[in-house]
Amino acid sequence: MLTDEYSGNVNPDINEETIVNSTTMAVVLGVSLRRIQQMIQDGTLQTIAKGKLPLVKNIRNYIDFLVDGDKTEEDKKLDKARNTAEVKLKVAKATMAQLQADELKGKMHRSEDVEALTQDLCDTIRNALLSLPGRLAVEVSLCDTAEECSVLIKEAVNAILQELSEYEYDPAKYEALVRERENMNEKVEDE
Repeated sequence: MLTDEYSGNVNPDINEETIVNSTTMAVVLGVSLRRIQQMIQDGTLQTIAKGKLPLVKNIRNYIDFLVDGDKTEEDKKLDKARNTAEVKLKVAKATMAQLQADELKGKMHRSEDVEALTQDLCDTIRNALLSLPGRLAVEVSLCDTAEECSVLIKEAVNAILQELSEYEYDPAKYEALVRERENMNEKVEDE
């Protein structure tokens, strides 16, 4: 049994098994009798016998038809694939926007920025170590024993290691890289 939408009362005349003729179905759906016949022929509406239609089931079928239109199964699959692709694209854009916001806030760094600053640190270490022989050559040549040379070299290496131990993460360096990249992006967009 179905409930009357306006009064909330159960209408005993209409239920899941209610059968109507084509003319009544046309009146209920607000279409012509010819349209009812066309929808029966194309399978949108179902009959249980000639001119006898299940009312509730066919109202649901008609609603589905209005929502989906005359789409074939292939069209429905394409729509579903298109909708899925659109959702994935929107999620990807939202993820990118979140990553960019995190980058601007300094909560996240791009791998190429980390690589660049790490390479800068490695270059500093390399230069310090490569300059060591030139800095120590004269002092080592003035040493009388190998032990004095060893102490001198050890002190120089320890000085370099001390300098490296004082190296700290500097968010300003990452921020500068982000700003530089943003400025380049703005220039490209302007062109």
